[in-house]
This record gives sequence, structure tokens and C-alpha cells, in this order.
Amino acid sequence: MWMYSGLLAALFLGLHNLCKKHAVRGNEVFPVLLGTITTGFLLLLPLYFASLYAPEYMDNLGLTITRIPWSNHGFIVIKSMLMAGSWVLAYQALKHLPITIVTPIRSAGPFFTFIGAIFIYRESPTGWQWVGFFLIIFSVFLYSRIGKKEGINFKNNKWIFAIIAATFLGASSGLYDKFLIQNLQLNPQTLQFWFSWYTVLILLVILSINWFPYADKRKAFIWRWSIPAVGILLVFADYFYFKALQDPDALIMLLSAIKRSQILIAVVLGGIIFKEQNKRRKLIPLAGIMIGVALILYSNG
Repeated sequence: MWMYSGLLAALFLGLHNLCKKHAVRGNEVFPVLLGTITTGFLLLLPLYFASLYAPEYMDNLGLTITRIPWSNHGFIVIKSMLMAGSWVLAYQALKHLPITIVTPIRSAGPFFTFIGAIFIYRESPTGWQWVGFFLIIFSVFLYSRIGKKEGINFKNNKWIFAIIAATFLGASSGLYDKFLIQNLQLNPQTLQFWFSWYTVLILLVILSINWFPYADKRKAFIWRWSIPAVGILLVFADYFYFKALQDPDALIMLLSAIKRSQILIAVVLGGIIFKEQNKRRKLIPLAGIMIGVALILYSNG
């Protein structure tokens, strides 16, 4: 059952990435990011108040935001810091790079998660799962060759390094999620609510330094419908991802790989909508990534 939740998370993530590209294109990145996270927080806020004043009703719905000790808040702040760093870097890279280049590099995230799952959680991969992961990494390398045809030099472009760093931080957060959900036994909506709150605070600090003081940057910001859409889609994606992690049988290495099926939406539809180059050539490494994902999902030994 956790695999189906993972697929639903991938669906919402794929749509989320398309809206995110629309939101940041030619726009100020930091206020876009703040707008998306604030939207998610506001979406969850009614659940918080309902949990305070109608706890039995929320228990019946399975959407209670529970009270947690202050020590758990500290652990959630760490997750907020990891993801705030990842998002700031990823949004900046997405603003300057084609979505058909950014998304496949982000697809390397499962490799970092895979290694962490082995050494931290002692998850045991099969031989074919190893093949699948290295196939994903090789396919990302093929994307780098295609990227050069679009004037993107992977060695000298700082946004490439930014998206790689964002991918590493995101993978670290993914490994940390399993600890938060299974060891601290946080339910999805409780983690989402407090994570959103602390991330909003972190972003407000960043914007108070890099955006609010500058009138030219404030004027350059364009409000778009896709900004709240990104926040809403992310809430649904995270909810199903955390629901999957609640299953004690869920393997974070496989769940991370399942989420990579979002690439199909981002690369195919994104290439059509945003009219990016070399769409047909990108289908070859895309196929490699999807085959790698399939090997991970369906290998039993």
C-alpha cells in the first residue's frame, strides 16, 4: 500500500514542478518560495485550530495535528533548515536552467538516499537495484551532454552546482523524514504543519536580508496563480509521501526512487509547455532513468 502512496506523491510532485517553473520564470525567486510555503501553511492552519477545538471530529477524520514536546520541535527545525537551503538553491537554479535539465539532475537524489539507507537504516538492496541506481546516474550524465547543446557548460555553470547541492540537501532531508515519522512517530499533518511554520520563519529572515530592503527587487516580483498552486500541490505530495513512510515495511530507498516517476510529467509536459530544446534527445536518458526506477521497484533478488 505504501508504494501506491508513493506514486500519488510522485504525481503531485510532477505537477508541482511544472507550476514551480511557471512561478519562477523571469521572477524574483525568494518571494515566490515564501509565497508557496506560506500557502501550504495557510492550507494546514484550519486543521490546527480544528484539532484544538474539535479533537474528536479530527480524530475521526484522521487529520489531527497532535501536541508534541519541545524536543520534537527542535528536530523539525533541523528539517526546515535542510529544506529551506535545498529550495533556495533549487529555485535559483530552476530560474536559470531548463526544467528538462534541472529535473533529471534532481533525479540523482535517490542515489544519495540509497547510500544513506544502507549505512543509516541498514536497508539491503538487491543486485538489480544496484544496477537500477547506476543506470539512473549514467542517464543523468547523458543529460549533461545534451545540456551543452543548450549553451549550458556543466563544469563552469554555477547553477549546475547549485542544483547538485540542492539535490544533496533534499536527499538528506528525505533520510531524516524516516526518523521523524517512524522514530518520533509524528503523523503527516503534524510534521507538515510545524515544518511549514518554521520554514516560513527561516525564509522571512532570508528575505529581510536579500529582498525586503531593495525596492528594485520588490518591484521586479510578479504575482502569479502558480505560486499558491505550488504550495497546495506540495502539501498533497508531502502528505502521501509521509503516509507511505508511516508503514513500517516502507523502504526509503525504494520510496525515493518511486518519487522519481515525476520526471515523466516534468520532462515530457514541461518540454512541450515551456518549448525547451532537444526534447527528443532527452527522451533517451529519460528512458534510462525510468528503466532504472523499474529495476528498483520490481527486483526481488
